[in-house]
Amino acid sequence: MQRIPFQTSPRRVLIVKPSAIGDVVHTLPILKLVKNRWPLAEVSWLVTPACAGILDQHPLLHEVIRFDRKMFGRSWRQPSVLRSLFEFGERLKRRRFDVAIDLQGLFRSGWLTFQTAAPIRIGLSDAREFATLFYTHRITVGRREQHAIERYLSVAEAIGAGRGPVEFPFATTAADEAFVRDRVPAKYALLFPGTNWATKRWPVEKFAALVARLKQRFGLETVVGGAPNEVDLAAKIPTAVNLAGRTTLNQLVALIARSAVVISNDSGPMHIAAALGRPLVAPFGPTNPIRTGPYGRLGSVVKLDLPCSPCYSRHCSHQSCLQWLEIDAVLRVVERELTGSY
Repeated sequence: MQRIPFQTSPRRVLIVKPSAIGDVVHTLPILKLVKNRWPLAEVSWLVTPACAGILDQHPLLHEVIRFDRKMFGRSWRQPSVLRSLFEFGERLKRRRFDVAIDLQGLFRSGWLTFQTAAPIRIGLSDAREFATLFYTHRITVGRREQHAIERYLSVAEAIGAGRGPVEFPFATTAADEAFVRDRVPAKYALLFPGTNWATKRWPVEKFAALVARLKQRFGLETVVGGAPNEVDLAAKIPTAVNLAGRTTLNQLVALIARSAVVISNDSGPMHIAAALGRPLVAPFGPTNPIRTGPYGRLGSVVKLDLPCSPCYSRHCSHQSCLQWLEIDAVLRVVERELTGSY
């Protein structure tokens, strides 16, 4: 086991995990372990604006630092954008971090970690896009065929924080819970038909067909959730209560926490549901649930064993892995997940 020596306890620690929602959720246990390891340290988190809501007002964080990753887009060579990038780097440097931990493992996150000028800069040894060049310490995490959280726990272990307990400290408030309570039925199934890849979507028509079956078989009303760019997709489930695009991230957490069961594609809400321990059904197709599935909940996954899956492709001419996944297969897992929850 690798162990990084610390002469003194760091006063300021930065976690670099800009996106996406599921990845931020995967990193919450590391935040808790870092604070357990150094309770007096000021811990900050660098994140994209789209994901910042789940961290804002978090009691374990000193600061949430927003970084617009569009600055690393095609326009980065423009003088004004380049100047903004380096000004952002200077602002990071002025915060005088003692330790920076990059758990994104890409060039831009590595570069941002380097810009902190922290004397200890930690990342994964198999980070991509030459990100390892920016680290002072590279943590070997073994094979890639393990869950992302297990990989991050190797970093926690290397700083002396141990590998557990694995806890997901969300920062919902009573106001978030009241917002949800005023808008949902007493007992409901929560559907998330969207996801960032079209190839990861179980057909929305099959989600729609679940509504009557869930009511008839389990006595559950249906609520649909999702991001603002998924409003039109959610509207294709017409008999449901539609909250897609109408919640903040912490209200979304409260919505998931209150549900009887969550049925979600491979997406951020799926990871939130797993972290909260909710009954969960997750249709999987082009991605590998061992790596990016609901943590510790492989029994919640429903998938077909096809030779082409997982392919990790964002484009597919037939999408057989999800098109052929039947409604009855999903309902069987719903029934299994609900056993003992009533």
